[in-house]
Amino acid sequence: MENLFACAMDIGEQMLISGAEVHRVEESISRMCNAFGFIRADVFIITTSMVVTVFDNDGKSLTQTRRINSTSIDYEKLHLLNDLSRRICENKIAPEKIKGETEAIKRKKSYPLWAEFLSYSGIAAVFTLFFGGGLKEAAVSLIIGAIVRLGILLSEKVFTNKIFNKFISSVVVSLLAFVSVKLGIITSVDNVIIGNIMTLIPGLGLTNALRDLFTGDSIAGLLRTIEAVLIALAIAAGYFVVAIGGAVL
Repeated sequence: MENLFACAMDIGEQMLISGAEVHRVEESISRMCNAFGFIRADVFIITTSMVVTVFDNDGKSLTQTRRINSTSIDYEKLHLLNDLSRRICENKIAPEKIKGETEAIKRKKSYPLWAEFLSYSGIAAVFTLFFGGGLKEAAVSLIIGAIVRLGILLSEKVFTNKIFNKFISSVVVSLLAFVSVKLGIITSVDNVIIGNIMTLIPGLGLTNALRDLFTGDSIAGLLRTIEAVLIALAIAAGYFVVAIGGAVL
């Protein structure tokens, strides 16, 4: 029973890391624990911590705590984890196979690196055109978008703070846009910066925060809202630092 409880915690942990809403994780863990034969499961989850206590028929209890250090948005993994939890609840998977499937999902790579570079570049260029930029601005945004993804990749290996990484990315975007103006490639930084900043805005994070709030998970919703606001402020601060520096120079 302890091993099955640990498997339920592993699945819930990976769901939270992959960007699931708190109530979805709580419900999934509760249902899996009931499927494993526990008569009661008390689940408390926020964005950075999981505390779960279960009770069996003999009145014995088990408690596990997990610390969540970082989260990201990976809906493909989340879909696979949801499917696994449903099959567990329907008793369509042998208990000895649960850990193996969980580990396979955990090791699964999201998208190839070239696709991420292409996505950042394409999104930046399209938004630059959307906000009124020309073909030159879009071409510059295309290149800056790829450089920004490279910067994020490198900064994540050095700094685990998501807010600081967004600040650095905003500095890189703004700096490259101002350099492009100085070189005479483009005439204005506005549309280029806006187009690239759209790839940094925490839209999904804010959406999940609102969903947590609407479902009654006030603490988790507030934490995610505060994180999204801080990230937005960090992006603005990155532009402000470069803009002020450029004005002084």
